[in-house]
Amino acid sequence: MRTLWQALARPGFLWSVWPWRAVLYLGSGAVAGVVVLVLMLAGVVGGSALAVVLVGIPLLVLTALAGIPVAVAERYRLRIVDREPVPGPHRVPVEPGLRRWLATRLREQATWRELAYTLLFAVVLWPLDAFAVVLGLGAPLAMLGTPALMGDGEVKVLKLWTVTTWPSAAGVALLGLVLLAPGLYALGGVAGARAELTRLLLAPGERDLGRRVVELARSRGRLVDAFEAERRRIERDLHDGAQQRLVALTVTLGLARLDAPPGPLADQLAKAHDEAGQALAELRELIHGIHPQVLVDYGLEAAVADAADRCAVPVDLELELAGRLPSAVEATAYFVVCEALANVDRHSGAARAGVRGEHRDGRLVLEVRDDGCGGADAGRGSGLTGLGDRLSVLDGRLSVSSPVGGPTVLRVDIPCGAEGERGD
Repeated sequence: MRTLWQALARPGFLWSVWPWRAVLYLGSGAVAGVVVLVLMLAGVVGGSALAVVLVGIPLLVLTALAGIPVAVAERYRLRIVDREPVPGPHRVPVEPGLRRWLATRLREQATWRELAYTLLFAVVLWPLDAFAVVLGLGAPLAMLGTPALMGDGEVKVLKLWTVTTWPSAAGVALLGLVLLAPGLYALGGVAGARAELTRLLLAPGERDLGRRVVELARSRGRLVDAFEAERRRIERDLHDGAQQRLVALTVTLGLARLDAPPGPLADQLAKAHDEAGQALAELRELIHGIHPQVLVDYGLEAAVADAADRCAVPVDLELELAGRLPSAVEATAYFVVCEALANVDRHSGAARAGVRGEHRDGRLVLEVRDDGCGGADAGRGSGLTGLGDRLSVLDGRLSVSSPVGGPTVLRVDIPCGAEGERGD
């Protein structure tokens, strides 16, 4: 059980720890409310002096921010009766510094909700907490203790009536025992309602959550764009730098090989020339895999066709892509197709493969299938897991059907905006 309401619905509520959690929550609320009220009164009394000392800081700003620490403490105290954590509703300022922090907080509705809660807490809620504890627990316990207070021959129960005989004291104690159970249930209900009010006022609202989702989506989009820009920079540096040096080295070795007389030196030069040629070929393949120029110039359809031509297994293509897609979508889709075809080539034992794809309803759907031995499982930590992680960055989905004996079908679904939208 994670909340007081769930505990109240169970038959063993009275024998659990939850009634005492409710008492602790309401009792600590009464104490905390008194502290908040005293601090608020002290702030009002010393407000003018404070305004003089803190030159240039309006008292209204300090008053508005007063609810923030109270709200933090209340969200923490809420865990006594509700184990579901309540996240803070405040957003992180876009720039560091006190001025930006103050501007952000004063523009947020959450700041003013927390201030309203603080005022309500200091004036209304804590007396209700104290009254509920006194009525639901204090009164039954006082009645239970009546026989122990009969030392002088009489006792005044709850300041309401006087008990002068032992049978009457025993009857009052029995009545207190009977009232204890409904009192604890009532305290549980009051504490649960009190917790719901706190969560309603201090938890992020739907608008706050929606704004956070939008901010996270934008942040993720910026990260994806930055990642693709870095890939292009690496590809450009390799193409214009290391590749050109290797080309020059290969040419130099070739010329030296032609000029060298037959013998051991010519053999070593021939070997070095071949090694340089292989290194150049591997570098070109690496550059092509990082971000092929055909993808930049002609789009996903041409890049997938190029990848299919380079695959050792014959690949049938059925792509229907009207126009260009966002660059991040094209790069991710190309990477997934290349990895899938590489897996077909290395592990499937297939005689033929196929790639199908279309762009409809703002989504790119791709299928890579083969007639191999099957048995691929994305849940066993294979390369398919990495493909799924890469797709998740764009809210894409990966599904794999690969029964033992084949065929294997890898399906990719990526949201990519309106049809025909061009990448950057």
